[in-house]
Amino acid sequence: MNRPTARVLALLEILQAGGTRTVADLADRLGVDERTVRRYVGHLIDLDVPVRSVRGRYGGYRLAPGFRMPPLMLTDEEALAVLLGLVAGRRAGLVTTSVAAVESAAAKVRRVLPEALGRRLDALLATADFTAPARPMAVPETSVLLMLAEAARNRRPVAIGYTAWKGRRSERTVHPYGIVAHSGRWYVTGADSDSGEVRTFRLDRIETATALPGSFDVPEGFDPAGRVLSGLAGVPYLHEVSLRVQGTVEQVRHRLPPGLATVRELTDAPARDAGAEAGGELAKTAGPSAASREEEGGRWVRVRLRAERLEWVPSVLAWLDLPFVIEYPDALRDHVHTLARRLATCADAVADTGEGTVADTTEGTE
Repeated sequence: MNRPTARVLALLEILQAGGTRTVADLADRLGVDERTVRRYVGHLIDLDVPVRSVRGRYGGYRLAPGFRMPPLMLTDEEALAVLLGLVAGRRAGLVTTSVAAVESAAAKVRRVLPEALGRRLDALLATADFTAPARPMAVPETSVLLMLAEAARNRRPVAIGYTAWKGRRSERTVHPYGIVAHSGRWYVTGADSDSGEVRTFRLDRIETATALPGSFDVPEGFDPAGRVLSGLAGVPYLHEVSLRVQGTVEQVRHRLPPGLATVRELTDAPARDAGAEAGGELAKTAGPSAASREEEGGRWVRVRLRAERLEWVPSVLAWLDLPFVIEYPDALRDHVHTLARRLATCADAVADTGEGTVADTTEGTE
């Protein structure tokens, strides 16, 4: 609570909990001195809030009996939107505060709702389930997020203290072009004074953020979300994979998970080699449409991605359902052949109607 108005409202909330609060207790709760507490009480009295002074050894301040702030007026739809927004935001990893803060905010909204509506919403929250698992959160400092958001809107440079993923700490100046939430984390992307390039920074790794004088211009057509996704696709991993895929940039990007790979258009078609054979085998397994497209020729793109394990890459290539050529690594070819054989074996198997087991139709037939 950096502003006096926020502290005055916090004082009112403390007093609404009931009882008499000593000046020393209020000063400790608000993080101010006792003289400031008395000034805040004066502000509440000026707003016609009936704060009573209690004299004596255990004296202090309390609200007049029966006083309550006017109830928060929400329709059923508005109340449902607020509470479900808090729950969904926490599960999606978009909340920038602790779980306790989210639950506290939901409880405050719940307390000011009419009793009948509150019971119905409680029933919904108690019985609702979600098919998507909750995402783990990397919670940034709220002050850092708000500072960078304001700086991005006003195009003000920001000095940050940043700790990279390898533990190296640095001080740098960033021109924040935009704030992006992705997979339970918050990012800021913009021009970086340290490298002279557009960079992406995780907000939970920013320890300090201070607005600086001056201004900057955002490049025309700059896409913060797209820049974050392309930056994540370039993060170093154990294996680097390069492929040529027959299709357009839009086709391939549409079938790849966001942030997984970079896609660039090529003007030359790839020559046939062992990689093309592997791509053809998987294309034929995936379906006749992919095999027929392989003979048609057309535009090609280069796809590059990074992976800690190669085993999952063939399944992504099968999902593409487009002819491809493996440029590197050679080890990926074995994984592609293995998946192709497994798919072919499963395609030739049928269920035994008597026992529910799987029988191979390639044996015992006449």
